[in-house]
Amino acid sequence: MRPAPLTAVLALAASVTATAITAPAASAEAHKTVGLRVASYNIHYGADSGNVFDPARTAEAIRAMDADIVGLQEVDVRWSDRSEFRDVATELANMLDMYVSFAPIYTTGEDGGFGVAILSRHPVRSAENHDLTRLSTQEPNPVPKPMPGFLEVVVKVKGTPVHVYTTHLDFRSDPAVRAAQVRETVDIMADDCSPKGKCPAQVLTGDFNAGPDAAELSPLWSGLTDTWTASDPGFTYPAVTPEKRIDFVTVSDAFTVRNTVVPQALASDHRPVLAELALRRHH
Repeated sequence: MRPAPLTAVLALAASVTATAITAPAASAEAHKTVGLRVASYNIHYGADSGNVFDPARTAEAIRAMDADIVGLQEVDVRWSDRSEFRDVATELANMLDMYVSFAPIYTTGEDGGFGVAILSRHPVRSAENHDLTRLSTQEPNPVPKPMPGFLEVVVKVKGTPVHVYTTHLDFRSDPAVRAAQVRETVDIMADDCSPKGKCPAQVLTGDFNAGPDAAELSPLWSGLTDTWTASDPGFTYPAVTPEKRIDFVTVSDAFTVRNTVVPQALASDHRPVLAELALRRHH
């Protein structure tokens, strides 16, 4: 098992053989696209709804999804005694034989922090920890200010660059900070586009702390598609008896959505969401 490189602790310094398809048109189409399984999972620092810390259980829930890329939220890296001051990001990567990038929102003096991460089967070519407006949970009287914790990585999938982002939006009932974060997210993602408006393949995952119809999320839908298309509500929170859909995989028009599911995993206080995508390849 290769050691999983922690490619971005940013702000801390950051075959199965395919079945033959005989129809020529289908075969040609298959060569133009490549499948990609992407998940988003708020892992609650590796603890379930009862606060039982067990990162091996978290890893098993992720392994069961067989995802190529997983955006993680609420990730501890030598952060506190609740996670035994362990590097949960690297441990998960090692158990799953995946690459990992970590982007802290908050940091400690021992190269640790709490934030978001991305696991990938594809090597990470670059990573960046972007600032968003936040209200700190570590200060007694916080005021909105730019803080890190919006992670972007670039991977190549069969030669096509894919920009993958993961975020954890503000949880408060007042949507003002969340609305600011969404506007900033749209701007950051637009920065990856050319002056002529040609954008790379983009995937945004995250715990948005709002439902798909929330007004503050509406700017996202001008350039991204919510992958959830099933008739059922797709609730992800709370994990035991979910009644809200606040966890998302969203994609740019470089992707076609084949299927999206909410696995019945109970390793966290959230359930993950898993999207099966088809990426149009560059030639």
